[in-house]
Amino acid sequence: MSLTSSDIARIATLARLQLAPDESTRMLGQINGFFDLVETMRAVDTTGVEPLAHPVAAIEDITLRLRDDVASEPNAREANQKSAPAVERGLFLVPKVIE
Repeated sequence: MSLTSSDIARIATLARLQLAPDESTRMLGQINGFFDLVETMRAVDTTGVEPLAHPVAAIEDITLRLRDDVASEPNAREANQKSAPAVERGLFLVPKVIE
């Protein structure tokens, strides 16, 4: 996939950008360079390659250092809701904003 100068102009218009001609030319080169890189990566045969959980796992065995999922802060819901104008069953009540 390759973009043209008119594609860059349209994208700039949609993004509400005003690009000078040299900026437009530079942007065209950068975006087309990105698309070239994507096409190069798509060309690599990855059949039979298992997905990695971590990129370092490709070169060495690693174990993920995961911490236990425990609460570290006390439940202070009631204290936090004391300053709220309206609370019902532990939930903040707010005015309806969508009709």
